[in-house]
Amino acid sequence: MIRDVGASLGRAVLDGIGRAASRLQERTSLPADLLESDEAYLAVFDAPGAVADDVSVHFEDGTLSVRIDRFREFYDGYEMRFPGRGLALDGEVSLPEEASVDADQAEATLTRAGTLEVLLPKAVSEADDVGGETAIETDDGGDDGDENDAHDNGSTSHDEEGSGGDGQGSPDGA
Repeated sequence: MIRDVGASLGRAVLDGIGRAASRLQERTSLPADLLESDEAYLAVFDAPGAVADDVSVHFEDGTLSVRIDRFREFYDGYEMRFPGRGLALDGEVSLPEEASVDADQAEATLTRAGTLEVLLPKAVSEADDVGGETAIETDDGGDDGDENDAHDNGSTSHDEEGSGGDGQGSPDGA
């Protein structure tokens, strides 16, 4: 009986710690790097365990925002003992104030390394600089395994708000 009480108490403590860790992860912004070349900006977010359907990417007023809504898989024969991974993760990165980008041509790709790469081409002219909000679809990056070229595959499209896109990022472009 004492052993059962101890096991039950131990599970309750681990469950409480796991839930606290999960909430902390959800309140902490996703780590991101912003890189710049002559042609584009590249934002790289940590996106562990995400698939394209879990990711929402938006660009508005010089800020790139990412939301990842992950789901825990169930494993037959296993019981959850420590739910420590956050399920709803957010992050954003602001471009430099002088940045002018063509958000209509933006591409978002999930790499096999667990990162989300968002490529924002620089605007060639002021007419290319898109105002308002743009939703960017996310691609799973294919199975070639070359994370270094994942953002150059050109297979990702995007939808502007109000044009029928749900902003959720269908990997098949549907």
